[in-house]
Amino acid sequence: MDQMTEQLSDDSEHAQSELPEPDPSEPGALRAGSIAPEGAGSGFVVVANRLPVDLEKLPDGSTRWKRSPGGLVTALEPVLRNNKGAWVGWAGVPDVEVEPIIEDGLELHPVPLSAKEVTDYYEGFSNGTLWPLYHDVIVRPIYDRRWWAAYVNVNRRFAEETAKVAAEGATVWVQDYQLQLVPKMLRMLRPDLTIGFFLHIPFPPVELFMQMPWRTEIIEGLLGADLIGFHLPGGAQNFLYLARRLAGQPTSRGTVGVRSKLGVVQVGFRTVRVGAFPISIASAELDEHSRRRSIRERAAKIRAELGNPKNILLGVDRLDYTKGIDIRLNALEELLIDGRVDPAETVMVQLATPSRERVESYIQMRGDIERQVGRINGEFARVGYPVVHYLHRPIPRDELLAFFVAADVMLVTPLRDGMNLVAKEYVACHSGLNGALVLSEFTGAAAELRQAYLCNPHDLDSVKDAIVSALEDNRDTKRRRMRALRRQVLAHDVDRWARAFLDALAQDQVAGSALLTDEDVYPESENPTR
Repeated sequence: MDQMTEQLSDDSEHAQSELPEPDPSEPGALRAGSIAPEGAGSGFVVVANRLPVDLEKLPDGSTRWKRSPGGLVTALEPVLRNNKGAWVGWAGVPDVEVEPIIEDGLELHPVPLSAKEVTDYYEGFSNGTLWPLYHDVIVRPIYDRRWWAAYVNVNRRFAEETAKVAAEGATVWVQDYQLQLVPKMLRMLRPDLTIGFFLHIPFPPVELFMQMPWRTEIIEGLLGADLIGFHLPGGAQNFLYLARRLAGQPTSRGTVGVRSKLGVVQVGFRTVRVGAFPISIASAELDEHSRRRSIRERAAKIRAELGNPKNILLGVDRLDYTKGIDIRLNALEELLIDGRVDPAETVMVQLATPSRERVESYIQMRGDIERQVGRINGEFARVGYPVVHYLHRPIPRDELLAFFVAADVMLVTPLRDGMNLVAKEYVACHSGLNGALVLSEFTGAAAELRQAYLCNPHDLDSVKDAIVSALEDNRDTKRRRMRALRRQVLAHDVDRWARAFLDALAQDQVAGSALLTDEDVYPESENPTR
């Protein structure tokens, strides 16, 4: 459930083998020059906050590796296998030193973190400073110098570990907001490497980014990469403006396209390219899985357990203040009060995965949402038939797919979201064209899923009207919309995302040769805001 941003991981199993040098014609093969000499390190290295497996502490004090779900390693598996791949990341447990392991033929290199570093680097700077700042300051960021110092130190440790692991001339792909200083640090340690960076969350408007005391350090850290990827062209344009303004580097004049027409920052003799690469899901696999008899039977059973209502509304989110769970509950409550939705015919299910449970704002948010659910049920439920079913726990993957299949309307109402893969997962699970997607305009997915019922989550009437349209539109209209959504999701899957980024990392596609220098000034009308 949009776990790529949180975990950046996937399933794997034990194996150990010497991988042959890749044939460039094979899927996932990197270009000549980036392959490691045999026995001299990894030719392709993924660097992420977490490994694709978690170290789990057992009651007897021993530990074991547990597979963790996610989509990134599935997309990168061909490249990892064909290039003696390695993954650098934290094992998920503090104060534990773990040796590198081989998991399903891939080298996994754990980076140790102390409990204090988890508090300051991860819960602190990453999620108390960067996360709210990059999500439109829905919650005020905290600018703590101790957190920043921990962020610098942990990023340096990741860079040093990666420098040891990567072969001569290898390709390294750094992932997400927790590691924005790694590209520059790694460049200084290993100038021979080709370095890519991808941001899985939104990049903020210029005016908001300028709040950060360490704004120049972040921009310069990212400029250590050869290619910097964002979900949307707007984020890329914002970064280009900041690279010129804060780092004093000339940037290209041309606009950035999607998966093409990259922007340029000239950093000395180096050319750094900047582009938009909307992430996606393993849509064909999800489509196939959702058609299985076991999933369909479970979906029918879920509907029966809910009392066979005419309409099932579904929300699936990590419990986070950016996700707009309270907004959809407010919208439903007003629709019930207005009589536009009949509580005898409509049921809402909200699946909320626990998140950051030690953070005070998240504890308060959970309490507020649960009070909302209680108030709605207190006003409109019948004995044995609540209007809102609320589950605050992780949901097994097959059970989640069954909920997707059962739901008539999917509610995706974030105030801000880099992409939101749940929206795409829901679409992939509706081969019968019988669902409807209500989608916030402030998700990255809205730029691609234009046939969804789009709404402005800051305007409650907009959300209410979108829900009513999704419930009441005729069957042909809904089928036409879903067909268009599925065409987009199935054509642009996570494999295409990874290939587009890695192809761009190996090529030179730019928006234009003309560069804006330090003396140039953007006209007011061109000053990026999003």
